[in-house]
Amino acid sequence: MSNFNKDPGEIAHLIAELREEHRDLDEAIARLSEYPSVDQLRLTRMKKRKLKLKDWISYLESQLIPDLDA
Repeated sequence: MSNFNKDPGEIAHLIAELREEHRDLDEAIARLSEYPSVDQLRLTRMKKRKLKLKDWISYLESQLIPDLDA
């Protein structure tokens, strides 16, 4: 994921894809959490993946903010 062009269009497209994956993970986590016999390790891994996606989205969004010379 770290090999991306600084083109704002490409970054925006990647952000949209990551947001969709984040949303899908959120829904899957919610569904799995309803079952008492859920695999806790799998659930934990999904939650960690979701957090990594959130961090990556935040990083990419910061790349879209133009640098201002002070």
